[in-house]
Amino acid sequence: MALSNPYANYANTKIQTATPAQLTLMLYDGAIKFCNLAIEGVDNKDIPKAHTNIKKVEAIVEEFRATLNFKYPVAKDFDSVYEYIERRLLEANIKKDKEILEEVLGHLRTMRDTWVEVMKRAK
Repeated sequence: MALSNPYANYANTKIQTATPAQLTLMLYDGAIKFCNLAIEGVDNKDIPKAHTNIKKVEAIVEEFRATLNFKYPVAKDFDSVYEYIERRLLEANIKKDKEILEEVLGHLRTMRDTWVEVMKRAK
């Protein structure tokens, strides 16, 4: 019999019981975490680490784009920002460029902070 991982169980429960707003916040937090890990990979010349974590950020941004609701006009603006971030991530991955990753990180942090404000005002 395999032992269950309490942390994995907790994380799984946290995701399953989260509201859509909380899930969005978790995705922003994940993108920020993976972008930091990619920067660390570039700094340490660990190309696989940088690549893997850039791809994780790309996947999260792709998910954000896929879930935009275009019945709201602001969705076009978000789509443009996400598209820009995707292009920068692709360039950062090709060049393993820390400056580009730091730019992306700044955008992600700003968007996360904005999302936190939206959540507060929605309460």
